[in-house]
Amino acid sequence: MTGLPPDAPTIRVTAMPADANPYGDIFGGWLMGQMDLAAGSVASRHARGRAVTIACDAMKFHAPVLVGDEVSVYARLVAVGNTSMTIEVEAWRRARHVDEACKVTQARFVFVATDEHRQPRRIAPLA
Repeated sequence: MTGLPPDAPTIRVTAMPADANPYGDIFGGWLMGQMDLAAGSVASRHARGRAVTIACDAMKFHAPVLVGDEVSVYARLVAVGNTSMTIEVEAWRRARHVDEACKVTQARFVFVATDEHRQPRRIAPLA
């Protein structure tokens, strides 16, 4: 597990057949959705409320995810503006019966905190 992030994953899920193409490879969109969920959890916690995705940058796929793999998604807040937050996200796969994991993708997500009228609102700076 060399290089595995030191923190606990934000999300951990098992890839299922409905998430895959006919060859058993997990759809990139499904994986991106899991990463967006993890980033959203970090963003809403920092914003202490509603936060919405406005961008996903620098997504790279390094290896496939297969049906039955355990997918662990790690999300870390790296920058905060007046209303926006940048979150670095990595997804790692582990076959069901082994201990070794490998990074399968990474991306940078940007969220904006919004109020009850869905307008941007100010948030606390990065601690």
